[in-house]
Amino acid sequence: MTALRVMSYNVRSLRDDPAAVARVVRAVRPDVLCLQEVPRFWGWRGKRRRLARDCGTVVAAGRRACGLAVLAAPRVRRVAREFHLLGPEPDLHRRALAVAVLETGGVRFVAASTHLDLAAEPRRRHVLEILEHLDRARERYGAPVVLAGDVNEEPGGPAWSLLADRLRDGHAVAPAGESATFSARAPRRRIDGIFADPDVDVEGCGVPGADVAPAADYIAATDHRPVVADLRLRS
Repeated sequence: MTALRVMSYNVRSLRDDPAAVARVVRAVRPDVLCLQEVPRFWGWRGKRRRLARDCGTVVAAGRRACGLAVLAAPRVRRVAREFHLLGPEPDLHRRALAVAVLETGGVRFVAASTHLDLAAEPRRRHVLEILEHLDRARERYGAPVVLAGDVNEEPGGPAWSLLADRLRDGHAVAPAGESATFSARAPRRRIDGIFADPDVDVEGCGVPGADVAPAADYIAATDHRPVVADLRLRS
């Protein structure tokens, strides 16, 4: 069994305190960091690389569009990467799926990041597209899938339920820490999650507390709190 720590974080285009974002990430020490709302305007490439460097990671997947990225610790090797634009919706932001095929401890896995719509029906349709892309990646690379992202919906909603029917909702399977991810200042809703294939063992998943990073850093960094999952990959 190979240990894997995955972190999901909506960083709100680094409009708040990028140094606090990096401090939170470094305190968590993830093997894989799935980001939403990374910068995509005005020097986006440099901002993204600088964030990766400050977090002690490298960019493994992601493009300018849609503000998604997958970062990996130096001990994790990138095998391949993909980026999929999801179906356009009139008058709504374009959504996507960033996919990195990675390897650690001799075990290969697929890590993906997404950010779903505020509107319910596009969210549901995009989940169906995401699951199709992940099915193809799983088959193409012969590797289990871990999906992280800002779902913009709480557990029990149609889109969340579609994901949880096919993948394991990490916090529901093995709750660790707190559950609410939004907002960072007054957390009341769990709208961010990490989902894994059934053959990935979930040891714990939730929002890291003040024993990991100072509470002030979570508030200063962005408007979401991060989600962290400790997983075990089967050889």
